Amino acid sequence: MVESSVKLYDFVDPADGECVRRECEDGLLEFFPDYDVRPFQRAFADVQKLFFGQYPGFRASNTKYHDFEHTCGVVLATFRLIYGAMAEGVVFTENECRMGLLSALFHDVGLIQNSEDTQGTGAKHTVGHEERSIQFMRCEMDGQLTAQDMDDIADCIRCTILAMAPSKIAFRTENMRLMGFFLGSADLLAQIADRYYLEKLLHLFEEFKEAKLPGYDNAFDLLTKTRSFYQDVARQRLDDGFQKVDRYMRPYFHRRWNVNEDLYLEAIERNLDYLDKILSGRKDDLDGFLANLRRGGLSTKIL
Repeated sequence: MVESSVKLYDFVDPADGECVRRECEDGLLEFFPDYDVRPFQRAFADVQKLFFGQYPGFRASNTKYHDFEHTCGVVLATFRLIYGAMAEGVVFTENECRMGLLSALFHDVGLIQNSEDTQGTGAKHTVGHEERSIQFMRCEMDGQLTAQDMDDIADCIRCTILAMAPSKIAFRTENMRLMGFFLGSADLLAQIADRYYLEKLLHLFEEFKEAKLPGYDNAFDLLTKTRSFYQDVARQRLDDGFQKVDRYMRPYFHRRWNVNEDLYLEAIERNLDYLDKILSGRKDDLDGFLANLRRGGLSTKIL
């Protein structure tokens, strides 16, 4: 495909949480001029404190792959899908949009350890962390959201469980099903389109190793299986499980930035093509892989 002259990170950098939050708020105000941004602002501030060790009763996040930048990237991608859908005429209420964004915000907080949990890192909670995230969300939002709203958020968060078919989740409404599909899609898209995705894969392997997840013998094995993961797992989930809701990325960029491209898809293809290039002809050569990364300093920090 012919790439656009602009790139995904030309607009909002997920590393800048403040910019991500403002983009979500400003975009929703286009559709809802009286939109109350305060509930999302409060939750965003609390989750940010949680990740950085400023929330009572919890340690700072210590998973290098699933960090606050990842959460911001998923929040941003979720918002973009919501915005793109509304640009195409899909009708949501203000509250449904808020639930979609809150589900993205809370989706990985279950990887953060409480103060008494001092062994290892939060990666050991990888399996089942979604239910831990839901439990934290319910405690955090008790008294601020209705029980029905919290149930809706919980259903959306479960869309990020790779082992769970989205069709098995009993959403209350079709609009909340869409919100769940947006989050599940955003979780995949934000990761694989990340401009540091290839470097961060080494951090992901460290998390997998601590969680004792099978399927990868070493870091290089994870790298060589990355394209097949995208094609056989992520793409199948995006297309079938989530019914291709990622098609709403293009209308987001078109209406919001006057760019008629899906910049996530372009970024993903660029990452995977470069991965193929630097893996070509190499066999278990992690050092050679690192030497060919354009931002090798990030990846070598864990070695």
